[in-house]
Amino acid sequence: MFTNADRGESKLRSRPARQISRRGILQCGSTLLGLSLPQFLQLNSLAGESDSNFGRAKSCILLYCWGGMSHHDTWDPKPQAPAEVRGEFECIDTATPGIQVGEHIPLLAERTERLAIVRSIHHSCTAHGKGMYWNLTGHPPPQPAAAVNLPPSRNDWPSLPAMISALRSPGPGMPGAIRLPYPLVDNGTLQAGEWAGWLGVNHDPIVVRTPQGKPYGGVSRDLGSPVLNLSKGIDRGRLQARRQLHSTLESSVGNAQPQRSYAHFHELAMDLLVRRQVRDAFDLSQEPAEVHAAYGDHLCGQSLLLARRLAEAGLPIIQVICAAGDLNGGSGDHWDTHGDNFNRLKKNLLPPFDRAASALLDDLDQRGKLDETLVVMLGDFGRTPKINKGAGRDHYPFAYSVVLAGGGIRGGQVYGSSDRLGAFPHTQACGPRDLHATIFQAMGINLQTRLYDNLNRPHPITDGRPLPLFA
Repeated sequence: MFTNADRGESKLRSRPARQISRRGILQCGSTLLGLSLPQFLQLNSLAGESDSNFGRAKSCILLYCWGGMSHHDTWDPKPQAPAEVRGEFECIDTATPGIQVGEHIPLLAERTERLAIVRSIHHSCTAHGKGMYWNLTGHPPPQPAAAVNLPPSRNDWPSLPAMISALRSPGPGMPGAIRLPYPLVDNGTLQAGEWAGWLGVNHDPIVVRTPQGKPYGGVSRDLGSPVLNLSKGIDRGRLQARRQLHSTLESSVGNAQPQRSYAHFHELAMDLLVRRQVRDAFDLSQEPAEVHAAYGDHLCGQSLLLARRLAEAGLPIIQVICAAGDLNGGSGDHWDTHGDNFNRLKKNLLPPFDRAASALLDDLDQRGKLDETLVVMLGDFGRTPKINKGAGRDHYPFAYSVVLAGGGIRGGQVYGSSDRLGAFPHTQACGPRDLHATIFQAMGINLQTRLYDNLNRPHPITDGRPLPLFA
């Protein structure tokens, strides 16, 4: 678990490299003499990369299906398999000739010309938290063979949101990464791999927690935003003046790590309260009623609408936990369908997800933002090919599907395949590290970038290879 001593800040060498041109390097002159030769060469390489047209995505919206969506019943149906594998759902044709999906994602089926479906991803951890660790960090978890999930540690590999937070500067006043509308696991248990690990507390994704919220036109639209009303009698002008006075007094305080961490979160909280552009980004009341309705009258849909607004405001990555219990205000039903798989999918889980994800793609496209916003849909793993005695499917990481759209991804394609039972990759097998490399490439982040841990050791951001999904 986290301790005060763990909350250290890593030495990150790649953030400035993403914000300086080759000309800027030459103009820096003597200021670069303090760098080692490898650091100088990396800075020069990254600067040259930033001068190119490498990577279109300015933001990433990560739709995370905690529990593990059944690939057999959605993205990789097996209509020719035996009944105990095929299941109850029919296949439907999509907008792309030759691609079929499960019948209960009809809206996404109409939008496959924007989607790249990867059917050959796999890893080997059957526990939720460890599957999440592998998918969100791109690395095997500690003790991968053990079934027990692990609590977070500052020795963990940082999550994808944390790494992108470190490598991309957010808009003014914004945190680097946000997770919404509630923590990853619905019972509040913290998991290794969902935080910043050795990158330090400053890159932990900020969780925008979601209480049941206040009814608004019959819809629970209060997403628990930190942009809330101030105490009675304190206006924002006075708060800004207090902030400036506090900064003046604080400048004489030392630079110890606990003080820097406190200052980081104090400054972030103040930005969320006093910066109009930040408040506006969180203000869903600015959206027309028809836009709210398009996403769906539930927190899954409204969370994706908020994610779109935050991406437009300059937030580098937003992770949305897509579950169905938010239809009645909680974090409730998730994708861990050990029992009653088919009823839960067709009644509770797939309809809100299908509607919200489709609305997000349409909204981004209509606003001219899809090409610069990468959308990724994934979970812990897939589900077992064979249906169990409880009409459910169990944990299964040995073959599953992920879906990407926007950010320069070429739609209307399937990458890889699983075997006839959906049990193992059949062609073009790939893993979470390759997904990470693909995401970094889509966002224009040089794959040779190094991050430095709390012992000042360099680590490449990925050891995967980008999938050839780009237009």
